[in-house]
Amino acid sequence: MSSSLSGKLEGSVEIDSSPEDFHEMFFHRPHHMPNACADKVQGCDLHEGDAYGEHGAVVCFRYTHDGKAKTAKHLVEVDDPTTHTVRYNMLEGDLLEEYKNFVLTYTATPKPDGKGSIVKWVFEYEKLHEGIPHPESLMDYLLSVSKDMGDHLSEGPKA
Repeated sequence: MSSSLSGKLEGSVEIDSSPEDFHEMFFHRPHHMPNACADKVQGCDLHEGDAYGEHGAVVCFRYTHDGKAKTAKHLVEVDDPTTHTVRYNMLEGDLLEEYKNFVLTYTATPKPDGKGSIVKWVFEYEKLHEGIPHPESLMDYLLSVSKDMGDHLSEGPKA
C-alpha cells in the first residue's frame, strides 16, 4: 500500500451528554439519529444481524453531506462498551467511490470535570488515486453530527 495514498485523520468534539448516552444512541439506536440531526442523517437500516448495536451487524446510513444525498453501508467490527469505542469498516456507499478502504472508529470518554464527554473520531483510509482529497470535510461533518446528538441528548425527555 502506497504511503501517499494511505491516511489517518483524527478529530474530537466536546458534547454535553454522557459517553453512555452518546454510545447508546449512535450504536444501539442509530435509527433515532434523525431526531437529533435530520438535516444531516435521514435514517438507517439494519441489513444483517439480529439487532443494531451488535458485533457483526451491517448497517446502512442515509445521510446528506456537502449538500448531496449519500449512503454508507458498514460492518461493525469492534464494540467495547467499557470504553464506548466502536469500529466500522465501510462495505458499500459513496465513500468507496473515492477510497479503496475506509474504517471509522469513535470513542466517547467522560470530560475531566465529569460534565459531558469528548467524542473522538479516527479515520483510516486508502485513496484510490492522488487526486482524491483527504476526508477533512467528512470529519467536520461527523464532529457536527456528534455535537448535534450531544445537544439533543442533553435536552432530556420532552414534556
